[in-house]
Amino acid sequence: MKKLIPLLVLVGLLNACQVSDDSLTSQNEGRLFAKNELDDLIWQQVKQTGGFNWNKQSATVVWSALKQSDNVLSIGYKPARQNADLSATIHQIDVKSAEWTQAREQVLQLVFEEEKKSNAKLKLTDLEAFSEDVLPVLNLRVTSVATVQRLRESNLVRYAEPMGYEPRMSVQDKSSSGCGGYNPDFGLVAGSDFSNITPGAKASWNHPFHSIAPAWNKSTGSGVRLMIIDTGVSPNQDNFGTQFNQGSSTGRSIEKIATLREWRLFGGGPLESPNDVCGHGTAMSGACAAPRGTDGNAAGIAYNANLTVVRAAADVFLDESREVKGVSDAYILAGNRSDIRITSMSLGRITSSSQIADAIRYAYNMGKLIFCAGGTSFGWSAGWFGVIFPATMSEVVAVTGIKDNFSRCSECHDGSAIDFVVVMEKASNGRKPLTTAMFDNQPGTVGGSSVATAQTAGMAALVWARFPTLTRDQVWNKLIVSASNYPSRSSTFGWGRINADLATN
Repeated sequence: MKKLIPLLVLVGLLNACQVSDDSLTSQNEGRLFAKNELDDLIWQQVKQTGGFNWNKQSATVVWSALKQSDNVLSIGYKPARQNADLSATIHQIDVKSAEWTQAREQVLQLVFEEEKKSNAKLKLTDLEAFSEDVLPVLNLRVTSVATVQRLRESNLVRYAEPMGYEPRMSVQDKSSSGCGGYNPDFGLVAGSDFSNITPGAKASWNHPFHSIAPAWNKSTGSGVRLMIIDTGVSPNQDNFGTQFNQGSSTGRSIEKIATLREWRLFGGGPLESPNDVCGHGTAMSGACAAPRGTDGNAAGIAYNANLTVVRAAADVFLDESREVKGVSDAYILAGNRSDIRITSMSLGRITSSSQIADAIRYAYNMGKLIFCAGGTSFGWSAGWFGVIFPATMSEVVAVTGIKDNFSRCSECHDGSAIDFVVVMEKASNGRKPLTTAMFDNQPGTVGGSSVATAQTAGMAALVWARFPTLTRDQVWNKLIVSASNYPSRSSTFGWGRINADLATN
């Protein structure tokens, strides 16, 4: 939510399609670039400018990225006389109205005519990879650079971007995208790693840095519904099943949804199960809203909040077109639900996605308080610690982690887009905060900007439950004025550490 801070320099997205000079020179136009060339271009721009916007690249770069991924192009459309910047009005658009339907059909026909030149047997129905009935977006299979060029020239097009292309440092990086290892930790030490709290739960060692226990005397999150947009929740963890209500956690509900579609070579299949096979979503749900129960597990910060967990991605790196679609659909769902006030997403990508940006703005304009992780380094981002997309967006509250000596945590990203930090690593031994494991009643631990984001969303739920009539921006302001850096703002850590006790006063 950096738009409330006019002096902050943001790394944002451009809605209108633009073509600027890129480092792959004009003499190379029309040549298919190899993956290593594309990756080098992306990383060069990211390290120079802090981000990578597909709309500033040439049609050849976009086309090459399509060919090096799954050929699915995200096309934001509009009526010819409509302004390309829909940031403030995206939630008011009726894509089924006559003028928007006409614009959609014209863009679809443009693509069909151009693609048919190289595939005479092509059918119109072959083009659409994912259907969309809320956002003014088409997800089409495109194989020709001429199609991309024509779209770029059309006054009906806001953007045309590859959905499923992201740079990687090596082919092995897929295995280091935040999945695995979310198991019970039997080496935790009472008094050092956790405190025992009534009626039979554990509070993580990092809670005192944010005055969670005093805040619990005033608010436990009751009456507020949070949405965790992640990899789902484990079916083998009864704290998110039959034991979601236990001990001090009562009268609340959990909802498990999937917006991620099964992987298909040429587009989307049926929806996946909401079951978490990665572990990341279970850990985030636990840090945010696990029950304060009697079974010895770790209590979430908003332990009486209602919880909606969405499986929108396969892992934390949004590098597949189905994940872009899954995340977009999750934000649309949040926007359309009056009972969901807060979203927390500890997922991201290196390059921008205007389709995700459209969906976030849709939810933001519907009054949602949106938290996103600033970034945690895995193999795919090794050596780079800038803020990832979509935490760079002005509509988003960006969060990262720090050590208990108030320095940046080992793998956490930071930068001017960060709004808040959470203490989530001990400098002495690297211990991370407690959370719910994939199974068992013994807590696990989790680190990075991911858990920092989930815990911050929990703190926001405490505030909103304490003051249910406040607007989103009023809750946001309470978090700011309670934070350790207020009234100043750090260029790397934003407003600093939230004091939940002060924020709930």
